[in-house]
Amino acid sequence: MSTKPILVVMAAGMGSRYGGLKQIDPIGPHGEIIIDYSLFDAIRAGFERVVFIINRRIADDFRDIVGDRVKAHMQVDYVYQELTERLPDGFSIPEGRRKPWGTAHAILCCAGLIDGPFAVINADDYYGRHAYELLYNRLCRSADRNGVYDYSMVGFRLANTLTEHGSVARGVCETDADGRLTNIMERTRVELVNGSPAFTEDGEHWTAVPADNLVSMNMWGFTPSLFAELETRFPRFLAETVPQNPEKSEMYIPMEVGALLREGRCTVDVLSSPDRWYGVTYREDKPSVTAALRRLTDEGVYPDRPLF
Repeated sequence: MSTKPILVVMAAGMGSRYGGLKQIDPIGPHGEIIIDYSLFDAIRAGFERVVFIINRRIADDFRDIVGDRVKAHMQVDYVYQELTERLPDGFSIPEGRRKPWGTAHAILCCAGLIDGPFAVINADDYYGRHAYELLYNRLCRSADRNGVYDYSMVGFRLANTLTEHGSVARGVCETDADGRLTNIMERTRVELVNGSPAFTEDGEHWTAVPADNLVSMNMWGFTPSLFAELETRFPRFLAETVPQNPEKSEMYIPMEVGALLREGRCTVDVLSSPDRWYGVTYREDKPSVTAALRRLTDEGVYPDRPLF
C-alpha cells in the first residue's frame, strides 16, 4: 500500500452554478479561481498526487482550465463520476434522473485507483493553508487496527463558515474528550440570527448553536478501507433510499461515516482548523471572498503572482 497521502478533489459539479467552467469568475488578484488556492496549499503541505473527480461533459474544459496548469507540480489523475459508474447488476437509472448519486458515490468511483491514505475536498471551497497541513500530517499516521478504520476530518468553527447573505447547510459535529467524532448532524438551514448562529428545521423555530462549535465542510481523511464499505452500501442505497425520491436522492459522505461510527467500525479524529472557510454560496459573497484573498496575499500567505 502507498503511504504517501493522495488528494481527491470532488469537481464533478464544478462550474454548474455558472453555466460551465469557462464562465467561472476569477476570484484572486491574479485571476485565480478557488481551486488554485486549494492545490497550492495542498502542494505546500506535501501532497504530490491529485485525483480529480469530474464528469465527461466538462473533461476537456477542466483539463484546460485546471489540470494542465497543475500537472507540472504534481501527478494528476482523473476519475469520471457518471450515473452508470459502479452501478451494480440488477439496478437501472430511474427515468428522469440527471443528478449524480452524491459525494459518497463520487469517492466510490475512485476505487482501484487509490491504494493509500487520501484526503477529500470540494473543488469550490477555500479551506486555508493550515487545514491541509493538519490533514496531511494526520494521514501520514493513519492505520486501521483490529477491524476499526482510522479516519479523520478537518473541523471549522461555525462562525468561520457563515455568510451574511442567507442560510447554509452545515454538518454540526459532536466530539468526545479526546477530540474524536461522536456524532454529525446535517443542519440544512443555518444562518446568523441577530448576529449569532442558529438553525431551523421548520422555518419558524430557531435553535442557537455556539459560534465555536466545529462543523464539517467536507474535508475528510480516509484509508482505502472506505472503498469496500461503500461498495457494500451503494446497492442498499439504490434499493432502499432511491425509490423514495428517484430523481434527487443522494448518498452523502457524512451519512456513511455516521453509520460506520454508530456500528463501531471506525474512529474519526477531528482536527480543528484556525482558518476561515470561504465559498461563494451566494453571488453577494464574491466581493468579501475576493477582498479576503487579496488581504492574505498582502500578508504574504500567498505570493503576489499567479499561483500556477
